[in-house]
Amino acid sequence: MDTHQKPKHFLDINEFDLTTLRSILDKAVELKKIGRGHIKPLIDHSLVLIFEKSSTRTRVSFEVGMKQLGGNVIILGHKDSQLGRGETIADTARVLSRFADAIMIRTGSHQNLQSLADYSNVPVINGLTDYSHPCQILADIMTFEEHRGSIENKTIAWIGDGNNVATSWLHAAVKFNFSINIATPRELKLNDEITDWAHSKGCQLMITDNVEDAIEDADCVVTDTWVSMGADKDRKKQIDLLKPFQVTERLMKLANSQALFMHCLPAHRGEEVTEGVIDGPQSVVWDECENRLHAQKGILAYCFNII
Repeated sequence: MDTHQKPKHFLDINEFDLTTLRSILDKAVELKKIGRGHIKPLIDHSLVLIFEKSSTRTRVSFEVGMKQLGGNVIILGHKDSQLGRGETIADTARVLSRFADAIMIRTGSHQNLQSLADYSNVPVINGLTDYSHPCQILADIMTFEEHRGSIENKTIAWIGDGNNVATSWLHAAVKFNFSINIATPRELKLNDEITDWAHSKGCQLMITDNVEDAIEDADCVVTDTWVSMGADKDRKKQIDLLKPFQVTERLMKLANSQALFMHCLPAHRGEEVTEGVIDGPQSVVWDECENRLHAQKGILAYCFNII
């Protein structure tokens, strides 16, 4: 990696213009069509994956994606590095920049991500923080557009917790110019700073605690697990608040007749969604899951400057 060149980080959707985001998605679609093993632009390049939070889809999609592009992967769990023994984020960034060509981190604190990027001389990718999950939303938009065409001017309904995934959906609504209806309990609403930012950008945004209002005529209904990783101590309280926000077959009938259902997984059938919805004909969760692989490859192509 050329240390004199400013690294191309992928931290949050709201930091990019639409042209760049579209170029990442276009590359993801192109690489999906080409299939595995036919293009290997990242031979002799290494990606470090740091997991302070456990993962299935993020780990496998980045590892497989990097290897399909010809690169190597080093995986560090929380107990595998000095980061878990008191080494500063800044020093970790400086060290890994001398060894690897890019870093992906899945962490709790968004500040950890930002600090890693500030001190790294190689691209840093946000694999998830407590604040946002941008990689997921690029895969979700890719999935929507595979099934229904451009997401522009469509309506997305987010149902459940005002969490990190909801934040990235709101960032995307501003950048891709679609409407978003967010239904959460008042106690779990999105941060006012985020919604104020969206309003200031002209976003067509509904904030409500009425699920039916949010879903009515929506083109896609999205939910997530009710209890995020690390929040188990609040599990009963969280579930009690969210019980009225379960996505059911009855609620899906209020959406557009061609509406899709998405869930970033892992899913808990009988909690945030019924079995009939997630395993039903409107669900595209397995396409959505697969597209994590292709979206990650598009992100890697951006970070390694091969778009």
